[in-house]
Amino acid sequence: MIEYFFGILAFALLGIIINAIKILREYERGVIFQLGRFWKVKGPGLIIVIPVFQQIERVDLRVIVMDVPTQDVISRDNVSVRVNAVVYFRVIDPEKAIIQVEKYLDAVSQLSQTTLRSVLGQHELDEMLSERDTLNKDIQTILDRHTDAWGIKVSMVEIKHVDLDESMIRAIAAQAEAERQRRAKVIHATGERQAAAELVEAAKTLSAEPNAIQLRYMQTLTEIAGDKSSTIVFPLDLIEKLKKAID
Repeated sequence: MIEYFFGILAFALLGIIINAIKILREYERGVIFQLGRFWKVKGPGLIIVIPVFQQIERVDLRVIVMDVPTQDVISRDNVSVRVNAVVYFRVIDPEKAIIQVEKYLDAVSQLSQTTLRSVLGQHELDEMLSERDTLNKDIQTILDRHTDAWGIKVSMVEIKHVDLDESMIRAIAAQAEAERQRRAKVIHATGERQAAAELVEAAKTLSAEPNAIQLRYMQTLTEIAGDKSSTIVFPLDLIEKLKKAID
């Protein structure tokens, strides 16, 4: 009977020892509570946790990639869009991550959703589409400031998609086409204005030199002669000048 008792006792002690040994990986830390009070953070490697008297909460220190569910956002110019994003963060203080917030993963997720709606709602649709890097930085700054008390560092936020309904997509396409046409007309008008200015300058130069006008006329006649035209008209003043030059 005594041997049976000691056998059970030895088996129980062996179970307690095995249960007390914990192995934490390089990226893990163990937050130890002793009789309900915070004691210390241990790890990585082999640690001992006294059963009943001590409890352990494991914390992963690696960067966590969290998808922010698609959110319905009303922009400042009253356009309804659906936006989703991804948040990169990690725990830098395991004690705060366990003690200061109940479930830090859920807390970061909820905070990311509300912050995404709040920040994007302050901007117009064009800004959402063209200034995404700035918006990412604004959201990341706000999240990082709020999660600092939880021992969490938000390193990056990326807006993945800004989805519009079909009518809005058609409106944006029509706007873009109108903008392209406007630019083309402006470029054409600018070219015409520059060409007119050059022609005025050329006219001033020719009017100051009568002989230059005659040379220009002769050049024009040469160009006409190269065509299939059979008739060439010479001005009388030009003929008189040519006669005088021959005489």
